[in-house]
Amino acid sequence: MAEPAPRAWQRMLSGRRLDLLDPSPLDVEIEDVAHGLSRVARWNGQTRGDWAFSVAQHCLLVERLAGELEPGLPARWRLAALLHDAPEYVVGDLISPFKAAVGLDYKAFELRLLAAVHLRFSLPARPPGQVEELLKRCDHAAAYLEAIQLAGFAEKEARRYFKRPRGLTLDAVHFPLAPLPPDEAKRAYLARFAALQAEAG
Repeated sequence: MAEPAPRAWQRMLSGRRLDLLDPSPLDVEIEDVAHGLSRVARWNGQTRGDWAFSVAQHCLLVERLAGELEPGLPARWRLAALLHDAPEYVVGDLISPFKAAVGLDYKAFELRLLAAVHLRFSLPARPPGQVEELLKRCDHAAAYLEAIQLAGFAEKEARRYFKRPRGLTLDAVHFPLAPLPPDEAKRAYLARFAALQAEAG
């Protein structure tokens, strides 16, 4: 008798079952996204503070950086910034060196999940190229800030590994980072999502 296929879906607290191999936008709920991201640690938890610095907080930082770099950025693209790491609510936050070791198939897997999230919230599966480039720059800037404030990197070392976009003063005065308890991070994420969705119409 043939072995049954291994389970490829994740059950969410909302009751949804998200198929990781063929994700449907109909199975994506923002409460599940916020809940998961608020409990996933950046830097594999290797950060200072009583709490992990969550992916939810990282996404809030990236969205803020996007608005600082492009003050006229439409709300829908700021929403894309907030959701840029949404797949990690089900797959966790693999550090970049591990993603590189896994290879390109993992990136395609992440992009399928992200496309489902985008479609659920009325965004295109992939933003325009210039928006993707902006989000990448903001992601690097956020990593730089987190590296020097929370993850123990010296400034010189952080500059070597993370790109710093021009036009921003990236320091603890302008962008102070403090890890939040998961429930606070979740509430902040949901509040920002609601504000951006309302603004985007």
